[in-house]
This record gives sequence, C-alpha cells and structure tokens, in this order.
Amino acid sequence: MDHEIRKLAWQIAAHAEWQAMSGARAIPEGLAPIETAGHVPEAATPAPTAAVRAESVDEGSVAVSTPAVASPAASGRAGDVEVATTLDGLRGAIGDCRLCRLAGGRTNIVFGVGNPRARLMFVGEGPGRDEDLKGEPFVGRAGMLLTDIIEKGMRLSRSDVYICNVVKCRPPDNRNPEPDEVEACSPFLRRQIALVQPEAIVALGKFAAQTLLATKTPIMRLRGTWFAYEGVPLMPTLHPAYLLRNPADKKLVWQDIKLVMAKIGLAP
Repeated sequence: MDHEIRKLAWQIAAHAEWQAMSGARAIPEGLAPIETAGHVPEAATPAPTAAVRAESVDEGSVAVSTPAVASPAASGRAGDVEVATTLDGLRGAIGDCRLCRLAGGRTNIVFGVGNPRARLMFVGEGPGRDEDLKGEPFVGRAGMLLTDIIEKGMRLSRSDVYICNVVKCRPPDNRNPEPDEVEACSPFLRRQIALVQPEAIVALGKFAAQTLLATKTPIMRLRGTWFAYEGVPLMPTLHPAYLLRNPADKKLVWQDIKLVMAKIGLAP
C-alpha cells in the first residue's frame, strides 16, 4: 500500500511538472505542494535566484521544507526591500521586478544614479524612451536640462547629487503612471531616500511631489514652498520636460533652486 501511494504521488508530481513547463498552473492556488520521500516537485519550487527572508512570503501561502527563494516575479517584496542596507543591495532586492504591468513593456529597470551619500536628491516621475534604453534616469532632453540646472545653475557635478524616479519602468507611450503602478514602486523610492539620507529633496513635477507628499494639490500651488518628507526638507518644482514645452517658466524653477541652495548652504 505504501508503495502504491508513493507511486501515485510521483505520478501527480510528474504531471504537475509537465503542466508547469507547458505554461499551465501546476498546483491550484492555495493548495500545498506534494512532497514525496523528501522530494519537492520542481514545479512547486521556483528556480533559485537570490535568497530572501522567510517573512517576505505572502500570507496564506504554505511553507515547505526547502529554503525560501525569490523568483523573478516575486522580486521587490517588502521584506527584502526594507532590510537592504545599501543602494546596491536594494537594487538586488528589486531584481527583475514584476509587481506591476509596466514590467511587460520595459527594456531596463531605471533604478537611480549618483552619489549614494548625496546631500541633495532629485526625484522625477518615471523613465522615458531614452532612459528605458540606457537604464539611467534623466538622460534625454529633459535630462540635459536637469544637468544644466545642477551644473550651470548650482555649480555642482551631476555625480554629486542622487537622481531617481517615482516609478522605475517606462509607462507605455510616456503616459502618466497609474496609481497602482506608483503604489507598487513606492517602497523602492522610500528605501532609496532612507539609504541616501539627503539633506534636501527636490521633487520634479506633479507626480513626484504628490506621491511624496500624499496630496492632490496642483504642482503650481506646491512649488516654491518647503515641505517635509519623513523629516527631510522637500522642495516641489516643475519638471524639466514641462520646461521644454514652457521655457518662460524656467524662472520659476530657478527661484525654487535658489531656495534649495540656501537650504544646503550653497551660494547662488
């Protein structure tokens, strides 16, 4: 009888593995994987990519005797992100993130660049086409304008500051990020800020400012006024892409940047 049970279990496991390879769901959601004589079917255990904390497993999933691992689809779980102690570690925790629909159309995750201990941090909305292709934020025309603001206006090197975006993947056709996409990426941004520990943050444009300040107030009413994000002074200002379409408003951004420079002790 014991032999027959093991044989049946092996047949079920083999069938589950075949279903997984063919793209079908091997095990109905919410059911425990079948274990036979110490063997866990491959379909029940994701291919190991990076070790993760057991606490990051979704509530309601069934624990197995094998070590917890992260599959590409599970990368970016809160447990891994919150324990990252460096920006490189955070990027590793994000992995090949698939937590929102933007993952399906990206070329690269656009994480962030700059000094990991920067005094000043710039946060934009999301990657555009150039950023998606290169995997670096603000490298297109808007990025060139931001570089001019940093280097010609503030007399800093771009490498002196830290630059990132609210969402790390390009929205299709450069549309605005959807609320669920912003929410999926927000733990990454929050941890980036916590790790850099800047003296001040410049929120570039409506989405960055509204996300960090949890408000729907229009950017024109926010800009030019100091706020705080978890104790860090935050200055909302206009996005460089907006300035490309409305160059007359560059003077408004310069007013905001001068306030930022004064805040961190730079002479305009």
